[in-house]
Amino acid sequence: MVNAEEQAAELRQRIDSHFEWLFVRSSGRTFPLTRDEIEVSVESGKLLFSAVDDSGVGMSRIAAVGSDGGDVLLEVRTEVGSPLETIRLIPRTSARELSRNVEMARLMRANHIGAALVEEFPAFKLARVALSVDNGRLAQIFARDTGGREVALLTDVTATMTHEALMTSAVLWSEKLRLRKKPVNELWIAAERKQARSLQKLIGLFNESAAARFRLFEIVNDAEAPRLKELKTIGRRSMWREKPNKLSLPSGVEPSETAARILALAPKNTDIIFSKQGETIRFLGLPFARVRTVASDERAWFGVDRDRRPLNESTFPALIELVAELDTYRSAVSANKRHEFYRASPEAWLESILRANIRRLDANLILSPLYNQFRTSSDKIDLLAIRRDGRLVIIELKTSPDRETVYQAADYWRKIELQRRRGELARIRAFGDMEILDKPALVYAVAPALSFHPDFGLFARSLRKDLEVWRFELHENWRAAIKVLQRRSVTENS
Repeated sequence: MVNAEEQAAELRQRIDSHFEWLFVRSSGRTFPLTRDEIEVSVESGKLLFSAVDDSGVGMSRIAAVGSDGGDVLLEVRTEVGSPLETIRLIPRTSARELSRNVEMARLMRANHIGAALVEEFPAFKLARVALSVDNGRLAQIFARDTGGREVALLTDVTATMTHEALMTSAVLWSEKLRLRKKPVNELWIAAERKQARSLQKLIGLFNESAAARFRLFEIVNDAEAPRLKELKTIGRRSMWREKPNKLSLPSGVEPSETAARILALAPKNTDIIFSKQGETIRFLGLPFARVRTVASDERAWFGVDRDRRPLNESTFPALIELVAELDTYRSAVSANKRHEFYRASPEAWLESILRANIRRLDANLILSPLYNQFRTSSDKIDLLAIRRDGRLVIIELKTSPDRETVYQAADYWRKIELQRRRGELARIRAFGDMEILDKPALVYAVAPALSFHPDFGLFARSLRKDLEVWRFELHENWRAAIKVLQRRSVTENS
């Protein structure tokens, strides 16, 4: 018969085998613990267990010890005569071990895709499979045929990257491969279905020489092992066969009574965004209040990020205090430029300035009330404008270096160009009575002078000639005043 001392030693050994544990009570409440915060002892021949929970250090008598896989199960009683409670100790994976497991899973996925490559092309054999040093989410796979020809394949083994991020990584790796002693002039890209279809459209916007450097494959996961399906490059004519989404201008051009009352607190620095879901009021681009009308009943909330409260007469003074804080800290002359209100959403701040007066950027522009109807992510802001000659202009804003800027703008250009060619922008009178010129839209990439990514020009020059990109460099103190320091075309042959 095992005595209490032997049970304690065995249980202590099991607990010491992991540094971190998750303590789960029968009620479902959980507490993360280290092994040093768990104590097993013996008093008067009784096996005791103690650990720290939300009520402090609690001690219980252990009636039975069991296991479930790697979990430790303990039946304990806190007091004499109290009912037994089953608690569970679950070993938690250390950060280092978790990182190692993630890396192994990604490498395994990379090898499966490599196997799919040689299954599709039997003349090739795998030469090397590795995760990118710069980005552990990408796998770099090399295969070689009997004649010594080498191909390189890039794939996102996490299936989480945006297609723009994947494409910028492909372009940069392609540049390195072409500079090798034995160059690789064609890079293959394997991507999950959604990524692959978006990449197919993006590569369709490349000029002929840039597009020829890439070969695209969709990863098909309909069997035990993945397989590769090659996708053809979309031709210029077929690109415009896609059915465009129906557009509509905001119908509620007049603020609700509640929204108007909020706007009146800081009329110079606040604006309103109308959508089907209601009205969003922003202070220099930072959302701080929302109004929704349901059956003539106006309901409102206020607060920044997750700190939100219902707005009513009793909380209105708190809203006034919030606006005063925004006025103090979200300002070009902020009292504290490290304050969260100053640092939050800088691109939205720049966008709010230009929405208020687009001519600060270019005196020939008129802004459309179309807002964010082609994007699902609020941190990617584009503006649509028209020049006095009727030429459409897409404005892509950034306030920090972002290598995806060019391809994000290209995607937006394709969607706008589809709407223009199909007459959808004219149908909704996106610019009132102004006639839209029958020429492709221009792209204005706008950022502070030091905030353009070093590879911006490389990506812009990969695009086709009719997708014309212009670079607008702003003065670094754009919050105080918009001043264009330089404007130049960066698209190849434009």
